[in-house]
This record gives sequence, C-alpha cells and structure tokens, in this order.
Amino acid sequence: MEIIIFLAILGLGIFGFNWLMGYRNNHITIDLDDRYVDFKEYVEAIQIELANQGREVSYIGSRKFIIDGQTYIFIERNVSMGGVPLQRTILKPEK
Repeated sequence: MEIIIFLAILGLGIFGFNWLMGYRNNHITIDLDDRYVDFKEYVEAIQIELANQGREVSYIGSRKFIIDGQTYIFIERNVSMGGVPLQRTILKPEK
C-alpha cells in the first residue's frame, strides 16, 4: 500500500512539474540562449526564433502573438537549472 501511495505522489509531482513548465499539447515551448530583461528585446527574440522554425508570427500586444493564424498568450518562467537560471518561454493557445 505504501508503494502505491509513493508512486502516486511521484507521478503527480512529475506531471505537475511538466504541466507548470509548459509541456502540454498545442503549447509552444522555447528556451532561448540569451537572457532578456528588456521586454521589447525579448519579444523580438521570440519572433526571430519562431520565424527560424518556419512559422508565420506577429506580436499584437498585451503578451499575445499570432502564430500560424492562431492566437497565443506569452508566459515566461524562470527555472534554476544547475545554478544557472533558465528563461523559458511558453506560448499557450488562447481559447
């Protein structure tokens, strides 16, 4: 019984972390090489990365992008990976 409880907690922990980090269907996750403090530069870097992936992209303001005809909301996460902070970009489809 204790093993089942442990495995359930472990599974929820892994699932919760993946959910928080943007690993879901239809989400676009980008990890850029540089760290951006200036929001305008960050948006430009996202647009360049998506264009390099062959996507059609434009920023419409208020943290919203149009990517391949679909509206996405821009979410930023900062994660410590081995002591070095990683700036993760998550683009969530708007419903």
